[in-house]
Amino acid sequence: MNIAVYCGANAGNNFLYEEATIDLGKWIAERKNTLVYGGGNVGLMKKIADTVLDNGGKVIGIIPTFLQERELAHDKIDEIEVVENMSVRKMRMLELSDACIALPGGPGTLEEIAEAYSWVRVGQNSSPCIFYNVAGYYDLLKSFFDKMVTDGFLSEVDRSKIYFIDNLNQLDKIIDDYQSPEVRKYK
Repeated sequence: MNIAVYCGANAGNNFLYEEATIDLGKWIAERKNTLVYGGGNVGLMKKIADTVLDNGGKVIGIIPTFLQERELAHDKIDEIEVVENMSVRKMRMLELSDACIALPGGPGTLEEIAEAYSWVRVGQNSSPCIFYNVAGYYDLLKSFFDKMVTDGFLSEVDRSKIYFIDNLNQLDKIIDDYQSPEVRKYK
């Protein structure tokens, strides 16, 4: 199984983020899954790739040309695909992946997982979208999705298809039991 991981190009300032990244990398490798990520060699991106590799796993990176040209590409991973831009990277990562997980990160991480989930709702992505809510990092976002339901912008069924986990013990069940929601229809 290929697991897309979205995460920060920085490490953040809480040691728990790096610990969770290491734990997720080990989880991916131990289950003989393949990491699909942004191809970077900095921050949590480097940590997840290095951890998967250090534990015998396979890593595929998808990086846009402009980032590769800045020498941010990881040079030790199994495969690297250089693509035209960020939009192509996101599309390619989804094409390759069976599940999408967001570790803590900045606006880019949020944008990538939000797009992956949005594509679930319109039938263009059949993968579960999971926020790894390390140290409550995504608590406000979780509340915001609940507010979308309360205010009529998101159905409860669709809300149930975006996951927030506090530990990796929940991942296997979510991925194994996941069924894509019906493609939404407009009235």
